[in-house]
Amino acid sequence: MELNRRKLFELSTAGVATAGLSTLGVPQASPVGAAPAGPVTETVLLTGSDADHTVDWDFQVTAGRRAGEWGTIPTPSNWECHGFGSYHYGGDLVPAEKGSYRHRFTPPASWSGRRIFLVFEAAMTDAEVRVNGVSAGPVHQGGFYRFRYDATALLRLGEPNLLEVTVSKESADDSVNDAERRGDFWNFGGIFRPVTLQAYPAARVDRVAVDARADGTFTAQVTLAGVSTASRLTARLRRLDGTAVGDPFSVAVASGATSATLTTTAAQPLLWTAETPHLHQVELTLASATGVALHSTVERFGFRTVEVRAGDGIYVNGRRIVLKGANRHTFWPTSGRASSPRLARLDIELMKDMNMNAVRMSHYPPDAFFLDLCDELGLYVLDELTGWQRDYDEGVGAPLVEAMVRRDVNHPSILFWDNGNEGGWNTALDDDFGRHDPQRRAVLHPWATFSGVDTSHYQTYSSTVAKAAGSTVFMPTEFLHGLYDGGAGAGLNDYWKVMGGAQRSAGGFIWALVDESVARDDRGGALDTNGSRAPDGILGPYREKEGSFFTIKDIWSPVQPANPGYYDSVFPASFDQTVKLVNRYDFTNLRQCRFTWQLLAFAAPGTGAGHRVVAEGPADGPDVAPGATGALRLGLPADWTGADALRLDATDPAGRALTAWTWRIRKAPDYAARVVRPATTGSVVTTETTTDVTLIAGATRITIAKASGRLTGVRRDGSPVSLVNGPAPAHGTAALTGFSHFRDGTGWVAQAGYSGDLVSVRWRLDANGWLRLDYHYRATGDHEHLGVNFDYPEANVRGLTWLGDGPYRVYKNRLRGVHLDVWTKPYNDTATGASGFGYPEFKGYHARTHWAVLQTSEGAVTVVAAEDGLFLRLFTPAPGPDPQHAVTGYPAGGISFLDGIAPIGNKFHDVTALGPESRPNAATGDYHRTVYFRFDA
Repeated sequence: MELNRRKLFELSTAGVATAGLSTLGVPQASPVGAAPAGPVTETVLLTGSDADHTVDWDFQVTAGRRAGEWGTIPTPSNWECHGFGSYHYGGDLVPAEKGSYRHRFTPPASWSGRRIFLVFEAAMTDAEVRVNGVSAGPVHQGGFYRFRYDATALLRLGEPNLLEVTVSKESADDSVNDAERRGDFWNFGGIFRPVTLQAYPAARVDRVAVDARADGTFTAQVTLAGVSTASRLTARLRRLDGTAVGDPFSVAVASGATSATLTTTAAQPLLWTAETPHLHQVELTLASATGVALHSTVERFGFRTVEVRAGDGIYVNGRRIVLKGANRHTFWPTSGRASSPRLARLDIELMKDMNMNAVRMSHYPPDAFFLDLCDELGLYVLDELTGWQRDYDEGVGAPLVEAMVRRDVNHPSILFWDNGNEGGWNTALDDDFGRHDPQRRAVLHPWATFSGVDTSHYQTYSSTVAKAAGSTVFMPTEFLHGLYDGGAGAGLNDYWKVMGGAQRSAGGFIWALVDESVARDDRGGALDTNGSRAPDGILGPYREKEGSFFTIKDIWSPVQPANPGYYDSVFPASFDQTVKLVNRYDFTNLRQCRFTWQLLAFAAPGTGAGHRVVAEGPADGPDVAPGATGALRLGLPADWTGADALRLDATDPAGRALTAWTWRIRKAPDYAARVVRPATTGSVVTTETTTDVTLIAGATRITIAKASGRLTGVRRDGSPVSLVNGPAPAHGTAALTGFSHFRDGTGWVAQAGYSGDLVSVRWRLDANGWLRLDYHYRATGDHEHLGVNFDYPEANVRGLTWLGDGPYRVYKNRLRGVHLDVWTKPYNDTATGASGFGYPEFKGYHARTHWAVLQTSEGAVTVVAAEDGLFLRLFTPAPGPDPQHAVTGYPAGGISFLDGIAPIGNKFHDVTALGPESRPNAATGDYHRTVYFRFDA
């Protein structure tokens, strides 16, 4: 069902009947040509439908901003996000802060004879409700759960009514505060999900709980109310396009009955998986003994079977699956926990763009529309009862389990129920989930082993290897904590080589999807991450893509080259126009995917960014079953080797981009020869002092220190270019042993020899202004960095255009997800997740650079690499506050030319606890490089 069909109508006082609703805001589509057989549940929105569509209520808060002042507030919302009260992060309890709401409304007079419920999708945290001055029922406790009151006797139909709600930000129940308000996340207050009136016929279907299996067996446990005479309950199954699935089926209902069970078997139904999200609906009609329809409703579901096979894996529809997911908070900087279908779809689309197939609802059940979209778009879900390291008491917890399961039970996307998090489970509640769930989904204790699944959090690489080789199904519900730029994609390649292939590994969930940065309207809209407690995302607060986004997309693509090393080091030699691919889907054959190739020619320095497509064409997806390997055949033109690169794109059956590879046909020496042209005429002159020698070619003046062999000055047209103090070794020492300079054809050479780690440096300025640097260093053993450094004032930098892997920076343990092209980006000083929020970040390591043009206030500095594999380092990024282990090392200086770079850790692990790619660079002896420079206005 498309989002544009999701419209919940606010009814006028005359009343308008709407289709049955299984979850608020998501009308279940009636099949084509069909209409409800009888009266339906009618719904009136008292608030808006979501954070994008609100209705103002009268409001007053008791403490904080605007305390004691009556005003209006949009609903649904969190009051902190609209200038009321105070902002608080987990553990900072504020029992005095309460919000008082008033709203006048007129229910339809046509509802006479109906049973009318006042339904709250959620309110933080304790809610006391009055209708026309009379209590609607007990105070509700628990901030993330649907609750309702029978308001039939309290309402004056066809007349104005007054609804008053007092919401206490903190609960009077200590265990609710322990479970919900002392967690590691922002605390908000308010009616942040919609409020409705729902009017049912007197005899009604009150709830439907479906169990639809992959073999076609269908069972619906139906809760009834108001059945005063003998009746019959009839059901019919349909696809969402209206196609009937089998014949109607029914069961007799006795007078006074409160439940009924309907069963049937569908012949070979289309099955629901995250790869094939086929949905069905069941139409239910309660009718009198004489056939008069009393109540009709529609419930959506999917045929699928979920199993945990002990010591084996997690299976859906008889096939073993691997979950690739993230932990998601419901969050937006300007609306807090109040959300909308638009924002929900945005997050799901971004997750699927990363080739994720799963999401964990950390640490509370989400909006119902989020689960509807998971059903529709295909995403496996772990639905979670709140309990962040502390649990609910049984008395208050049992109704919340019931509310969560009753609301969410029919979502085929939900594979598991989570009972709390990291010790925040009350084991007395474990069996409550199954009481309301005919599917009897397994219950997990995230970070512990329960229901046959080891969900341990934040394992080291070595313990991950051990657990994946163990006897228990292993599926960490949190791993590779993504504080700032650490974790998430950094280290994932090593972890996934273990977790993606081990027999008893069922995948895992990265912490976390987004940086939870609140836009503080009491600080002029500044983003607040509460120090290092909330900037944990793969995405920024407004869903900016950080570098790990693309690394994860690459690693988790279900289509992978069988021999990636060949394309990195050997291609195009011996390429026969076939690409061997591994199918890592669980259900999809690669013949259902679409592949296209392009031959690229890259822009030259000074001609802009990007590339020109020389030729392109499709390639038929090969017949490769899940888990198998096969060959994709490309029909390239005969002159394909004349291009700069070959790009191959893979698209899934729904048209979503899975991944792309850009493989180098031309190498660094080719680009160097293309860009750097030797002078054919002219000459270089020199001046010399006791301390240095200056080489002069036209407007370019290069000064080299005799005592070090390093660059000490550059001038262009008489103006300085402040690149100096290099090449200095990134490791070890360099003691000068000799210096000389002499004419060399149209150029002039200045060269130095050293003892120590740096062996030699040779400068050559050509008559046309190109400056060549040859350097040789020696290193063995482990090193954080390998290469040479220069100094340049960061304040002078304006931007960068370069041919290399980009556009994001890399680390030694996060090299995947970048692609070859001519990229450009302006300077920024972003501290990932902490400040600036400009992406891609400017500073850091840039992989496999062929040439780069640094735009500065002093002109353009062009750098060209003569050999492949150069890392261009630009300055040192600032970390956010208290980064813990989410740090990396940078060498001295501001600009470096490196053969080896450092890895980055994550919040809980330094690089020594991560995998092979996080180990230091193992130096192998002698290193030689040539780099060219040009200085232009």
